[in-house]
Amino acid sequence: MYRPTGVCSQAIDVTADENDVIQQVFFLGGCNGNLQGIGALARGQKIDDVIGKLQGIRCGMKHTSCPDQLCEALKELKHAPLNE
Repeated sequence: MYRPTGVCSQAIDVTADENDVIQQVFFLGGCNGNLQGIGALARGQKIDDVIGKLQGIRCGMKHTSCPDQLCEALKELKHAPLNE
């Protein structure tokens, strides 16, 4: 579970398979409809592809956004040791 900073969302739960393909994305808090859409679009995509498309997106005057924070969660997931 990733704890985003600087956004309305309180948590991001994201999983990927051994090939770095995103299996599920859930946001807690934030703009429910938009975040469900982002999660649906990210499922089935490679981690690096999603990072390439969403990293750096800003929300209004904030220096980050929920899509940008999803990228931070994906980077953390990608570098996490595999659970066996």
